[in-house]
Amino acid sequence: MTAFERGEFLVRLQKTKQRMGESGIELLLVSDPSNLNYLTGYDASSYYVHQVVVVALEAEEPLWIGRKMDVACARYTAFLQPANIIGYPEDFIGSADRHVMEFVADTLRARGWATRRLGVEMDSAPYTPRCDAELRARLPEARFFDANLLVNWVRIIKSPQEIAYMKQAATLSERAMQTAVDAIAPGVRECDVAAKIYGALIAGAEDFEGHLTMNGGLFMPSGEKTSAPHLGWTSDRYRKGAATNIELGGCRHGYHAGLARTVFLGGPPSKLKSLAPVVVEGMAAALDRARAGVRCEDVEAAWRQVIQKAGWEKESRIGYSIGIGYPHTSWIERTASLRAGDHTLLEPNMTFHMILGMWMDDWGFELSETFRVTEHGEPEVFSRFPRELIVKH
Repeated sequence: MTAFERGEFLVRLQKTKQRMGESGIELLLVSDPSNLNYLTGYDASSYYVHQVVVVALEAEEPLWIGRKMDVACARYTAFLQPANIIGYPEDFIGSADRHVMEFVADTLRARGWATRRLGVEMDSAPYTPRCDAELRARLPEARFFDANLLVNWVRIIKSPQEIAYMKQAATLSERAMQTAVDAIAPGVRECDVAAKIYGALIAGAEDFEGHLTMNGGLFMPSGEKTSAPHLGWTSDRYRKGAATNIELGGCRHGYHAGLARTVFLGGPPSKLKSLAPVVVEGMAAALDRARAGVRCEDVEAAWRQVIQKAGWEKESRIGYSIGIGYPHTSWIERTASLRAGDHTLLEPNMTFHMILGMWMDDWGFELSETFRVTEHGEPEVFSRFPRELIVKH
């Protein structure tokens, strides 16, 4: 039931081990849910309890260590042999006296790994301060290293199958966006539109289903709240003379494709009519600049040149590397950003969500695309939704 062939996981692990070796790390403990999925295929909603993947340089397969009741989930979704799927007892759950890292440390010690140079994801939310304290106390002879984002940087270059899933996700994004545009009308409740959007995202296409989107995978503020980027829906009813920003993302096997547009009911005000074409032009300029060998900051500079000429400005970044996302995490890979000062060179098969959100004091406008950096020339944009301010009279 894995979404990828075994060979692809082994390639991912080899690239991870190469980075481990370059960092002087012999053993890597991974806690980020997206990285667990990337390295093993594990795909279950069990991230409310501690679970880790352990990568050893000399082992072909990593270990998955999680709650005993979730061993079956790993057996169905991970590419691992049964011997490498290890469940800890239920008395570690909800206990003030015991901690899962006690079990993890004992497992590492049993394999002769207690004195290794151990890398941990120090800025991964599941790896709590207590996790770190417990592990260090129980492995006093190990040398700890911060391996934060080590796997994330491996993930930044996508395989053909990953890209295929993101293109499918983009198809779902288009369908859901059209559902939103069709459903938004005066007197309709925001929550009813949200329900239709989620229905479209999960129902999928004729030949594939949609999957659960990452936490906050749907933002849809309306009216004055379009000045805020990350708001959901309420039971308020849409009214004529107001805009709604829709940012959503289809999901296939954890892989997302973000898409954002703004819908206006009635005749839009002059300030919105003047801003929208500038943002559209700026996106075209930024996308045209997003080519292999160009730096992230150069893409942002192309955008900024267009909007500054028109008298606008935007302080926040205009995009980020996108890929796997889970309900308690984000689809953002936390690596490269399209912003001033990011010197990351674009490489073929990097994927980005370019989100041009213009949030003012009491109004706003959004436009976004997900794209792939190609081997030669302009990027491949995954969606083909009209790039404009959508007006419904």
